[in-house]
Amino acid sequence: MTTLIQTLISGLRLGSIYALMALGYTMVYGIAKMLNFAHGDIIMVGAYAVISTVSMAQLPAVVGIAVSIFVCVFLGVTIEFFAYRPLRKSPSLAVLITAIGVSYLLQSLALLVFKSEPKAFPTIFHIPEIKIGEVIIDGMTLLTLCVTALIMIVLSLFINKTKMGKAMRAVSEDKDAAELMGISVNRTITVTFAIGSALAAVASIFYGSTYTYIKPTTGSMPGIKAFTAAVFGGIGSIPGAMLGGILLGVIEQMSKVYLSTLWTDAIVFGVLVIVLVVKPTGLLGKKINEKV
Repeated sequence: MTTLIQTLISGLRLGSIYALMALGYTMVYGIAKMLNFAHGDIIMVGAYAVISTVSMAQLPAVVGIAVSIFVCVFLGVTIEFFAYRPLRKSPSLAVLITAIGVSYLLQSLALLVFKSEPKAFPTIFHIPEIKIGEVIIDGMTLLTLCVTALIMIVLSLFINKTKMGKAMRAVSEDKDAAELMGISVNRTITVTFAIGSALAAVASIFYGSTYTYIKPTTGSMPGIKAFTAAVFGGIGSIPGAMLGGILLGVIEQMSKVYLSTLWTDAIVFGVLVIVLVVKPTGLLGKKINEKV
């Protein structure tokens, strides 16, 4: 029983990290209808920004976090401006191929700058563990869960209650109609990418704190799994991204402990296929009727 509870706790921590990443995916897709497959690599860049600031420059952790967020936001907005904006009215396949190209570009640049050897991620948080009987709850697990839940709530309120949030929903529904109503589509999508990239920076901090070592390809598989989590929960749905990430993390940890690490990825993606066959819109996704 203790092993089961510890596994669930580990799954919640991993799932919270996936949820943070998935929130960035679902923000961009929900508003701009673009699959930003470079999102995982922006997370990798954010982690390297922390390493460069805290480990190499010996600056305080809070400075490293601020630098990581700034770098990721700047990178996300730059990618949107130069890579995605010119393709806004192009077929979705063109955007998808461009996103994959941007992903490999970021990996190659990181390889040139930081080389292939993994870099140790610095310790950002010092939170004591909590022991309840034989069950040990790592402090980072609680912090990750709380931060993810808080971000989900703030994002939901931002989208539903603020003027910019209403503009985002209008752009999501119909870009041309939104522009006719005086909404700046370019500015709205830029803000969306900035928020998604800031979430990538936060995710990079918790990912680095959990897995300790960072390398140029670090963002690839977590990025794919975060996208899987977003689809699993219902891409475009903020609560869905949270739910999908948590469930994905728990399933992954359970399969590692009770089955085999060799089968983990197959099981994770297999569950996704089953869910999409039963409910194509994901767990919390809504069916969208397109006008022809």
